[in-house]
Amino acid sequence: MQQPISSIDRYILRLTVVPMLGVFALAASLLMLDKMLRLFDFVAVEGGPVGVVFKMLGALIPEYASLAIPLGLLLGVLLAFRKLATSSELDTMRAVGLSYNRLLRMPYAITLLLVGVNIALVFYIQPISRYYYEQMEYELRSGALGASIKVGEFTTLADRMALRIEESEDEGRRLIGIFARVSNKQGQVLSISAREGAFLATRDNPDTIILRLTEGTIIQDTGMKGQTPRVLSFSRHDLPIDLPAIEAFRARGDKTREYILPELLQIGWGERSPPQARDASLASFHFRLVEIVMMFLMPLLAVALAIPPKRSTSALGVFVSIIMVVAYHKINQYGEDVGALGRIDPVLALWVPFVLFAALIVWMYYRVAYVPGGQAIGALEMAFAKLSKRLGKLFVRRAPRAYRPPAETAPAE
Repeated sequence: MQQPISSIDRYILRLTVVPMLGVFALAASLLMLDKMLRLFDFVAVEGGPVGVVFKMLGALIPEYASLAIPLGLLLGVLLAFRKLATSSELDTMRAVGLSYNRLLRMPYAITLLLVGVNIALVFYIQPISRYYYEQMEYELRSGALGASIKVGEFTTLADRMALRIEESEDEGRRLIGIFARVSNKQGQVLSISAREGAFLATRDNPDTIILRLTEGTIIQDTGMKGQTPRVLSFSRHDLPIDLPAIEAFRARGDKTREYILPELLQIGWGERSPPQARDASLASFHFRLVEIVMMFLMPLLAVALAIPPKRSTSALGVFVSIIMVVAYHKINQYGEDVGALGRIDPVLALWVPFVLFAALIVWMYYRVAYVPGGQAIGALEMAFAKLSKRLGKLFVRRAPRAYRPPAETAPAE
């Protein structure tokens, strides 16, 4: 009974999957670490809970995954074929009649699977998660996520109360050194100082919290001329605080990247849609589409850049592949922005660079697969080799010359 997957396919699959998963994890981790530092700084400034940072990062995972998946696929296939080429296994496979098209069977099976995952990400999951991220950011700025009062600073609550806290312990459950100034519409002012305090929630009215103060003094100024302010001491005093009203977050769809596929098509091809909204919707749709279609060319680009010249172990192809993919992604982003502004047709702005990039990849693959001894970046490899030799000579330590005493001259007769 013949196995559905040959041993060669299983071998190539193993060589591809391991580095692909590693690159995917590394790229996603680097992107998330950079964003994590910014989010920690943002949450600290806004005074919000630390746990919201990880919720916001979780909402950004689909966006980062849509960028890391194509890069992981490219480098996974590239490193697999590079290992086959440098170990001469590729020459053996070619000698027994296996073409590059045949060897790419498993990489393209992986590509089809990842394309399906990326379609679900960019057209459905990513827009929803992006809206969820924007919502959490809005709630954090407005204080709906439990933003704490900043220690050592005056905080205004409900436009009639100023509060300052010297120290905070036990994760905000115990407040030390409290000063509050409360005023009303009649001009009466209460100046309150207390040694300790704590915030308590109320069951009857969720828009009001209680600040329970311990061991303090209240100075009441009625605002009437000639009347001396009254001074009261207390061992415990409950001060009600009205929370500021928080406006509801906007509906999803204020930004084009928050639309899912049916919404993009409905706006982009709808006759009643404004021209600006139609252009932005079409630009976003074609941007996502070309990013997905380009994944079908990643295995060809990987093979074209994976095979170094004979008797060479140059890794130039790895760097060139990353530069090409990142540069193409930036060109697509620029094309989306220009197309959304209506300066150029989104189809031309995004599909013309795709056709040119695809033609370059097909030519590079043809040079490697069908031209004997052909190299996709042969000229770059030669220039890189010469540059490496010259740089190597600069760092080579020259051996000191042996000391030779000067020859003695015979005296003249």
